[in-house]
Amino acid sequence: MTQTQSAAATLDGPVPAAQAPAASTPKLDSKARWGILAMLFLVTTINYADRATISIAGPEIRRVFELSPVEMGYIFSAFGWSYVLAQLPGGWLLDRFGSKITYFFSIFLWSLFTLMQGAIGFFTGGAAVAALICLRLLVGAAEAPSFPGNSRITSAWFPTHERGLAAAIFNSAQYFATVLFAPIMGWMVHEHGWESVFYVMGSLGLLVALLWLKVIHSPKAHPSISKSELSYIEEGGGLVHLDAGQGAAKKAAQVDTWACIKELLSSRMLLGVYIGQYCITTLTYFFLTWFPVYLVTERHMTILKAGFVASLPAVAGFLGGVFGGWLSDRLTRSGCSLSVARKTPIVFGMLMSMSMIACNYISTDALVIAIMSLAFFGKGVGALGWAVVSDTSPKEAGGLSGSLFNTFGNTAGITTPIVIGYIVQATGSFAGALVYVAACAALAIACYLFVVGDIKRVTLSKSIRN
Repeated sequence: MTQTQSAAATLDGPVPAAQAPAASTPKLDSKARWGILAMLFLVTTINYADRATISIAGPEIRRVFELSPVEMGYIFSAFGWSYVLAQLPGGWLLDRFGSKITYFFSIFLWSLFTLMQGAIGFFTGGAAVAALICLRLLVGAAEAPSFPGNSRITSAWFPTHERGLAAAIFNSAQYFATVLFAPIMGWMVHEHGWESVFYVMGSLGLLVALLWLKVIHSPKAHPSISKSELSYIEEGGGLVHLDAGQGAAKKAAQVDTWACIKELLSSRMLLGVYIGQYCITTLTYFFLTWFPVYLVTERHMTILKAGFVASLPAVAGFLGGVFGGWLSDRLTRSGCSLSVARKTPIVFGMLMSMSMIACNYISTDALVIAIMSLAFFGKGVGALGWAVVSDTSPKEAGGLSGSLFNTFGNTAGITTPIVIGYIVQATGSFAGALVYVAACAALAIACYLFVVGDIKRVTLSKSIRN
């Protein structure tokens, strides 16, 4: 047993001796699956950039409309309320109508509502705030099918031993979005006003929605896939028939939705994964909403500088995300169990994320950014929840399972902005907020070590209609 395997085995028992390393990758006639993944990466980048528009424009919006930290917290959280409530309907739509068409309408609508946020400047006072909250609610509802759709498409297009890296790559787009767009959006706010961010990002999303229709296909329907690649995906555990015409819709219709939700929630493994994702997503929403405000108010940076500085931890998060996926797949190929391969990066990543508490005792801005970058790198390494969903979702209800997972995870989009808003208003600083976020990382570790157990695909038994 290698040193890496020995360390990893302590997380989930010994490595099975009988499990042989995966065979080397054969030479394929096509690599269509990587083109699909590139499209998922692009769409997810736009997705998170549109979510982050409010955080970059937030300090200026707060100044213009004279809002308190608690009021900003509720505005930040509006996206999360509708995003969570629309998860299960979004998953049902994915299973019933397929990933391509459901996801297209998702991209189109969230981009349209993002663009419309630029028009709230025509209102004043409470009317402007109400309009902004309503539009953020609409953006959240429209984005609901996005990540379950990513997971569903990844399950169809990638064999198990490549799925960790594939999921990590589309998930790491959230960091790339900040790397690429935070400086640009900060410059737009500084030079052209906060409204420009919404106009530009919304228009860009509408163009990407049209590109989606041209690029995305199921494995069976893709015009460029070779027989060897299709066989490679299917033999490796890819669900190539997931969106294969009417048969897939008929199969999804055989699942009793509410009975399926109850059956999924009765699984201790899945419940541990769901709670763990809530904790991990708490870190995401801290960086997505309050981090630029932290830099401006606590570290006294200008909004232009904060936009650029906020991209530095995001670079680390992007690199961590790709590394975590690579490490997980490497452990799988080395003969580690799937449980060890997924849990090892999650546990060590969350340990790194907890380092952000040190920022409460440091005054040097450069060192604060370095520590935040380490914390965000760790968050990226540990963000393997979507790979776990792809590994565990029942074949008949991949969209529903991913939506339930995302419902738990993005409840943090509701609680994190509000809790931090109250902490900052009550204490006058972000010290307690950093402790809160780090404590959530510790709870994620506990879930994966003591609750989840073996990671394996769920087989439905009580919710399939005869």
